[in-house]
Amino acid sequence: MPFSDGFTLISGPCVLEGQELNLAVARGVRDAAREAGIPAVFKASFDKANRSRVQSHRGPGLDRGLELLAAVREETGLPVLTDIHEADQAEAVADVADVLQIPAFLCRQTSLLVAAGGTGRAVNVKKGQWMPPGSMAGAVEKVRAGGSTEVAVTERGASYGYGDLVVDMRNFGVIREAAGVPVIFDGTHSVQRPGSARDGSTGGAPQHIRPLVRAAVAAGCDGLFLEVHPDPASAPSDGSNMLPLDELRPLLHEVAAIRRALFPGTAP
Repeated sequence: MPFSDGFTLISGPCVLEGQELNLAVARGVRDAAREAGIPAVFKASFDKANRSRVQSHRGPGLDRGLELLAAVREETGLPVLTDIHEADQAEAVADVADVLQIPAFLCRQTSLLVAAGGTGRAVNVKKGQWMPPGSMAGAVEKVRAGGSTEVAVTERGASYGYGDLVVDMRNFGVIREAAGVPVIFDGTHSVQRPGSARDGSTGGAPQHIRPLVRAAVAAGCDGLFLEVHPDPASAPSDGSNMLPLDELRPLLHEVAAIRRALFPGTAP
């Protein structure tokens, strides 16, 4: 199971695109992670339901999205993860995805969390930007009440209402102690700057991805969530805060080196 293999990488494009690109990214993630000795999960969304603007690209939708994810899984051998936004999506998504993800804005939606847990799949809950870290214990409890035994929480920074996010490195230990689950660090959404683009949509500061990832690994996070793309400028969603795919391999080598130095005897 994805979170029982130790330190884990969740990575892929923000939203599913053409299958040539999906597979290119998945293979790049698989090969970079394998070289660094880190188990990997491919991530991509079939629907970006919380875009800043009504005209923003949302993705291929549920049916086509699940077809694309199934093909990625078959072609690459990677487990796959995708978001659900409504409780009635859980069962269909669980037929394809190895991990169901709860978006940050929905991390307190009881029916959604219980439905995700009820599939028996692993569940990754993104921490809401407004949530105190210890309060994520309630979200985990809801997933477990549904029946899932494998749950993780992803830290993606805290918002104070001024168009920026702040990452508190203490949160990995706080969430782990409060909820008893692995805590993943989202190194790409944590550099978002909500409302900072000229049209009022979300911008980003990707130059901070690598130092924040290094800090989070040193602080003891249990894995990484990184959205990657061969050409972030052309990505239909979140391009302003994505890591270029060709930068993933060297970053994972740094991650592995930090873990060897600070946590000897652990993998990687």
